[in-house]
Amino acid sequence: MPENSSPELVTVLQALSDPVRLEIVRQLAGCDPESGLACGQIELEVTKSTASHHLKTLRCAGITAEREEGTRKYTWLRKAELEERFPGLLDAVLAPLLRSGAGAAAAGGSSAAPRSASPT
Repeated sequence: MPENSSPELVTVLQALSDPVRLEIVRQLAGCDPESGLACGQIELEVTKSTASHHLKTLRCAGITAEREEGTRKYTWLRKAELEERFPGLLDAVLAPLLRSGAGAAAAGGSSAAPRSASPT
């Protein structure tokens, strides 16, 4: 979906149903909307290709937007557009994450304990 189109509720809810994408949204909600975050600044416990997939899903759903600056891509949350179209949705989705500090657990996509390196 182009960045200037209005997001559809079902598409937005599907995009927000994944714990990794929720973590991306949580991190973007805490940054300056004018500058956004560079791709390397978004901390996730997934591979680069998986992170790219999740970023594209959020962008296509109309939740995020991005711009290229040199060799970097900056991503930001489309808070104003989402709030106008779906009042209170972002607050409802983010409130439990911000209260519980669940970001680190959500980034891995599961509730399993972190993997440790095996002895050599």
